[in-house]
Amino acid sequence: MLARLLTLGSCVLILFSLSGLLATSVSAVVDIYTFDTDSQRERYVQLSEELRCPKCQNQNLAGSDSQIAGDLRRELRRLLGEGKTDREIKRFMVDRYGEFVLYNPPLQKSTFVLWGLPFLLFLTGVIAVFALVKRRKASKEGASSGDSLSAEEQQVLDSLLDKKP
Repeated sequence: MLARLLTLGSCVLILFSLSGLLATSVSAVVDIYTFDTDSQRERYVQLSEELRCPKCQNQNLAGSDSQIAGDLRRELRRLLGEGKTDREIKRFMVDRYGEFVLYNPPLQKSTFVLWGLPFLLFLTGVIAVFALVKRRKASKEGASSGDSLSAEEQQVLDSLLDKKP
């Protein structure tokens, strides 16, 4: 009876612990800003998805709940309210936080590897596939030409197979 109560109690404890973990992971950051026009709101959403959180590194401003991301979202809202263009807003953020804040940095000498590496890897893969196909084709051709025996070799083989120990 005591063992049954202990297992029931431990199950309840595990359920409460899991529900607590799930409840904390569901929380999200919601900023409520008012905009003068729908185009400003759309630009805010687009820019907050294009700009990276300097702290989180793998999240954009829209998805990050860090304090600095909140500050950047407020700054973004202020700059949109002042009538700044997307280019001016991005330049302001880059001047303040560096090229890292852009998810799609421009093609420059410092970002050439970032933009060129995927193409280089793709080209390497294509060359490797062609080399593999060529090697298999050559080995199949070599194997098929090596399968046929001359008349003398066939006679020797037949005589060896006919001998019974």
